[in-house]
Amino acid sequence: MGTKREFGPQRILVTGGAGFIGSHLCARLLAEGQEVLCVDNFYTGSRENLAPILNHPRFEFLRHDVTHPLFVEVDQIYNLACPASPIHYQFDPVQTTKTSVHGAINMLGLAKRLKAPIFQASTSEVYGDPEVHPQPEDYWGHVNPVGYRSCYDEGKRCAETLFFDYYRQHKVEIKVARIFNTYGPNMHPNDGRVVSNFIMQALLGRPITIYGEGQQTRSFCFVDDLVEGFVRLMNSPSEVTGPINLGNPGEFTIRELADMIIELTGSKSTIEHLPLPPDDPKQRRPDITRARNTLGWEPKIALREGLTRSIPYFERVLRGQKR
Repeated sequence: MGTKREFGPQRILVTGGAGFIGSHLCARLLAEGQEVLCVDNFYTGSRENLAPILNHPRFEFLRHDVTHPLFVEVDQIYNLACPASPIHYQFDPVQTTKTSVHGAINMLGLAKRLKAPIFQASTSEVYGDPEVHPQPEDYWGHVNPVGYRSCYDEGKRCAETLFFDYYRQHKVEIKVARIFNTYGPNMHPNDGRVVSNFIMQALLGRPITIYGEGQQTRSFCFVDDLVEGFVRLMNSPSEVTGPINLGNPGEFTIRELADMIIELTGSKSTIEHLPLPPDDPKQRRPDITRARNTLGWEPKIALREGLTRSIPYFERVLRGQKR
């Protein structure tokens, strides 16, 4: 399957390419010598994320919403389009579900027509508040279908269903990755995610807000490691469909993360405890055995090093050099 060219660079479509992860993926593909068509509607992505590559001769940008059909000619498709932080995906939950479901249908239709492999950026949220720890890919999850987070959780679960039905029914070559907490430069500074929240609060000297006692755990993957997993999965043999967990199995409590950020920023911030939000997972950690065995992939960048690489970006944001 697939339409891989025998000569010259691949022409690769990245939806959501102006977002946090998408912008890093676009830069990585350009560095490999590929041609990149980046599609985004700037709902949560930004032109600033693309500033270093906007004038690259092999880069093209198209402003478009994936809930509408797209007719282009490409060799590979990475479907990353969807708001991914609770603040953004809960702001317009109907549109969030449409982006996951209608977007998947439109991109899968494109892949079917082109006979091109298509990658789906799914999420660890498909596991919900897990009753199994760590979470392997064959765990079906513990998800509230009618809660405040359901637009994202169930939207992504439905997208996975569509991908596997297109694979079985139409023989589309699919690659499904379940992304666990990821952080790094180009994160939206006000996206409500824990790493960006804590770094911004620490740099501003404000209290660091922890929900509950901060004993809930998360696993944090640096964006460069994640993008490496994306590329390996996309270029794996056609019989490798996923779903495959991509994340860092190192597990930290939210309080440990707060303390580390205070230390690395030299902040005088105090800790402030707030009530836990509904359906907030108590534990989140990937089982990456399948990624290790199938892709030869595992994260290389420890949390302390990744935070050290990320903090200067947020300092630039505060100085007004970005956004």
